[in-house]
Amino acid sequence: MKRLLPALCAAMVLAIGGVTHAATPDTARARLDAFASGLHSLTGDFQQTVTDLNGRDTKTSSGTLALQAPRQFRWETLKPYQQTIVADGSRVWMYDPELEQVTVRVQSTEEAHSPLTVLTNVKQIDQDFKVTEQGAHDGLLWLRLVSRAQDPQFDHADLGFSADGLARMSFRDQLGATTDIRFSDWKRNGAIPPDTFNFVPPKGVDVIGDAPVISVQPIKG
Repeated sequence: MKRLLPALCAAMVLAIGGVTHAATPDTARARLDAFASGLHSLTGDFQQTVTDLNGRDTKTSSGTLALQAPRQFRWETLKPYQQTIVADGSRVWMYDPELEQVTVRVQSTEEAHSPLTVLTNVKQIDQDFKVTEQGAHDGLLWLRLVSRAQDPQFDHADLGFSADGLARMSFRDQLGATTDIRFSDWKRNGAIPPDTFNFVPPKGVDVIGDAPVISVQPIKG
């Protein structure tokens, strides 16, 4: 499950799009459209619980997230371990301090097939997913997303909306594990420091993957 998370998180960095779907009031889709309308930056907190196929809680983590149009994203796990995922617009960096390792890959449009995409690119939702209303439970209105991709990363994803916006997201991967994420303390369109979305590998760590080539200009005498 830890390997799946970076792709799902990085998908939030897709361009923040306008609302193109006319929804009926008091539906989960209407709440999604209202939450995404005019959105160009977002910060908040998350708590994530992963449950295995047998229904046992296997791991709980928490941290912060930030995103900004058009393709920048940061997912910072703080407890019980530290992990940083940064999408800077061209590459996605994942830093694991415990392993002293950074994994980097080119930021791809293939990351669009994720349940998190709906936060930042509502106009793509009907193209990338089959979307159905799931009614109300746990005090929220729910949407179910089933990916149209040929090789989806998850079986389906359910998004729960309060009157204030996205409150929960739950998805099941192809191995039957379920991830439940609860969001809180959303702040819309606030100023985010530019270095939030810059990542420089710490000195001494191993860098694996497609790191950018830094050109060195010759010194002229």
